Amino acid sequence: MPMFPCLSQLTTLPQSFGEDVDLASDIGCPSLEVWLTKLEQHLEGHTLAETRHLIQDRGIRLVAAAGQGGLFHRDETARRSHWELFRRRLELCQALNIPLMIVSLDLPTPWQRSDWPGFCEQLQRAADWADAFQVRLALEFQADSPFCNCLDTALSVLASFPARNLGLCLDWFHFFKGPSKTEDLLRLPPHQLHHVQICDVAGLPRELWSDSDRILPGEGDLPLTSLFQHLQRLNYAGAISVEVTNPELWRGPPAQLMRLAWLALARCWQMSGLPPWETPAQSSYSPEFPPFPH
Repeated sequence: MPMFPCLSQLTTLPQSFGEDVDLASDIGCPSLEVWLTKLEQHLEGHTLAETRHLIQDRGIRLVAAAGQGGLFHRDETARRSHWELFRRRLELCQALNIPLMIVSLDLPTPWQRSDWPGFCEQLQRAADWADAFQVRLALEFQADSPFCNCLDTALSVLASFPARNLGLCLDWFHFFKGPSKTEDLLRLPPHQLHHVQICDVAGLPRELWSDSDRILPGEGDLPLTSLFQHLQRLNYAGAISVEVTNPELWRGPPAQLMRLAWLALARCWQMSGLPPWETPAQSSYSPEFPPFPH
């Protein structure tokens, strides 16, 4: 199975879960990366059965769930609360057939060598819990983290664990903001790359980047074409998800932002020389926003 397009619900944060699903289907986007808080808010007014029916009726796949952090918190009380939430979210993923959860490596500062055993214990525990719910985990390294802030270290961490359901979420923003090197991509085994998130940044030194500086892919300075081509050589078979967390963009109509994000992804896909993706026959397309520009 070739890699496929996806949109993150974080990109359209002001829009509801149901609105995301409806509009994704309308514009021909077959896959969504769920923002867990948005799903939980949706379930305050809808049952799991109703949610499953909505997803199936609109022909949308929920390919990953994001927004889980806090598992490595030093404070025991706070950490226990995050773990309880983690368990409930694993139940949601299992109930809605979401095969993958993205876990943020938001490690405490300062980080010391003595923190390593506890980190390993918590990570193994997370893998075991997820496996019990038949969910894979994608660890997302954070460029500002005191430890595991680059692809090289993240790969070394994975090499320390035998868990088959552990892999990586490669966020192109964190890859370029942090100390990762292009050569690190050569060490990346295809089976350990579970998810890819893309965006762009323009006109700022990397040291000043923040999540709010993310813009739509293809509108900034990040070398997205080289990423797409490397993923193709790697025979990557997962999602490429547009994740843009920009409050300025959130001020506009969320539906328009989703359409623009979809078009931006299609343009980057085409400019990278990749073949057009297959689109689900049941989706209805607006002539103004074709499923793939030719």
